[in-house]
Amino acid sequence: MFEMEQDDSAVRLKSRLLFTIRRRKEVINNSITERRTAIHKRIRHRRYLFHKIERMHAMALHMSRPQTHLSGIPNGSEWWEKSVLVDFGPQDWLEWFHVTKDTFFSLCNTLKPRFAQTGLLANPKLTLPLEKRLAVALICLAAEMDYGLIGELFCVNVPAVGECIREVCDAIIMVLKPLYMHHPTEQELEDNARTFHLKWGFPHCVGVIGTMHVPVSVPTAQDYWSRAGCHAVVLQCVVDGHGRFWDVCVGLPGSTEDAAVLQSSELWIMARDGGLSPQPPRTLMGQPLDYLLLGDAAYPLQKWLLRSYPASPRLTSQQCAFNVRLSHCRTVIARAFQRLRARWQCLSKHSRCHLELVAMMALGSCVLHNVCEARSDPLKEEWLDDVRPGEGPRPSITLPKCMDDPVAEQVRALLCSYFHSRQQGPRAPEPETLAMGAFLPHPRAEQDS
Repeated sequence: MFEMEQDDSAVRLKSRLLFTIRRRKEVINNSITERRTAIHKRIRHRRYLFHKIERMHAMALHMSRPQTHLSGIPNGSEWWEKSVLVDFGPQDWLEWFHVTKDTFFSLCNTLKPRFAQTGLLANPKLTLPLEKRLAVALICLAAEMDYGLIGELFCVNVPAVGECIREVCDAIIMVLKPLYMHHPTEQELEDNARTFHLKWGFPHCVGVIGTMHVPVSVPTAQDYWSRAGCHAVVLQCVVDGHGRFWDVCVGLPGSTEDAAVLQSSELWIMARDGGLSPQPPRTLMGQPLDYLLLGDAAYPLQKWLLRSYPASPRLTSQQCAFNVRLSHCRTVIARAFQRLRARWQCLSKHSRCHLELVAMMALGSCVLHNVCEARSDPLKEEWLDDVRPGEGPRPSITLPKCMDDPVAEQVRALLCSYFHSRQQGPRAPEPETLAMGAFLPHPRAEQDS
């Protein structure tokens, strides 16, 4: 009898060991595959940048040659007036400026009053017209190009390139941000909640919050060393159901935890003071429920900010279903960050600009992202393919319980009950279909534009 028990124990131990070995092999093989994929992406990205810079350098060399029939026209004017304005087709505008020609001149017309009002067009440091200043700024935001090469294209020095970026980003923030990126009104909150419910299957949700890191090369302080493995500043964003940003906080050092970034932002104050509490109160299953934001494990649990239940074998089926719904809904911000970094590639390179200018460029890029999405400007697949790999797995974060609001647990339980009651209803669309779906234009932005 004792020998039979020993044999059974040995068989069970052998089975567990074999299972552990197989799982370990799978983990190792998956890690190798992911690493190989990341390396190939970097190779394709560098190859794409090399060919792009090579084409631009050839264009600059062509302009530097003496032109007898246009000897009185500066090379930069010749390239802009004879090549861009005359010869550029739709794909050329998109390739160089990452916006369509119509969007480019719409931006010029919208920003022109700001430049005239502030006297920037009479800036003695710059003799470029507004159109060329916008072109300089968009090329700098869109491409990982050396400022010296951009200066050759427009016959200006490197400080003038930086001045163009600063002026244009400031104008975008002052003029376009109120039109295309603002805290939603009560009606817009209701529209956002309807969109998330219909498109993503999550009721009362008006936004998904997340962060990304913008690499910088200037600071030497350890405060700016981020989990991405480089010096960076933090960019915190909230997106609506169409993948457009309606709140942005940027500029804090890269080592700042996501919860600290949130508590330092205007969003925290707005939500704490009832900015997400509609009047009269909305209800879910007969219970009053405020509007909600969704985040990951790095954020504190609040009655207006929910995160998934921690992974555990003790989770109930209702809690697991809640986690699946929330994770599916959060793909909208991952997609928005991918499109943002693909179109405005300055957010992926180690900028040598002053930290204040880096923050302005990041905020301006978010506004331009909303403009392009509202105007349905194309986004090339090669830009998406060549976006550098993300920051990798996030470290496991355990926030202290004192940061959580006890009332929030009741909100999660209510939503668990709601999802359980809906299990027999119509199935939600697949995540892949929703994530790749078309983004609808923002009604207020279209009216104001």
